[in-house]
Amino acid sequence: MDTWRIFFTGVGGQGTLLATRILGEAAMLADIPVVVSEIHGMAQRGGVVESAVVMGEVQSPVISDGEVDILLAFEPLEALRAIRKCSARSLVICNTSPVAPFSVSSGRDQYPEVSAMTRTISSQVNRLIAYDARALAREAGSELSVNIVMLGTLMRHAKMPFAKEVIETVINTRIKKSFLEMNLKAFDLGFQVD
Repeated sequence: MDTWRIFFTGVGGQGTLLATRILGEAAMLADIPVVVSEIHGMAQRGGVVESAVVMGEVQSPVISDGEVDILLAFEPLEALRAIRKCSARSLVICNTSPVAPFSVSSGRDQYPEVSAMTRTISSQVNRLIAYDARALAREAGSELSVNIVMLGTLMRHAKMPFAKEVIETVINTRIKKSFLEMNLKAFDLGFQVD
């Protein structure tokens, strides 16, 4: 693969943007041309957060519909909403632990069944890896490390142009020392996902 188009989606507070920055910095550290974009949306209110990392000889961070090589979805409903970015050759890595939007928590709407969403996603892409990343983050020490768990899974299953140790190096420089051990454990747990 000459380019890697990775699209991140989640909701505010899940660390989507930090994961994007870590991956972008890892590419720079490995001397791979990279462009990064972030769409914050209403992140502070639990709204949608989307971002992209495009590696290789490209000029723009924009990923059009059908162009995503890898979709990293921190929330299952957001994975379904972002499926338009994927194609039949895409890899989707999806956290199956829902974060209910305001319309659901207020009782106005119902949250779709996760298994139905993953079936729909699976039918439209090359491969879906769906698992409860929140449970692994909790095992590592904090639910806030879902983003790092997901990066571990990305490094295990995607043919990235650099080794997982490059990501670990960036984690070591980006994460506060008091949270470092927990995040390295989260990365390792994500890396072990089959």
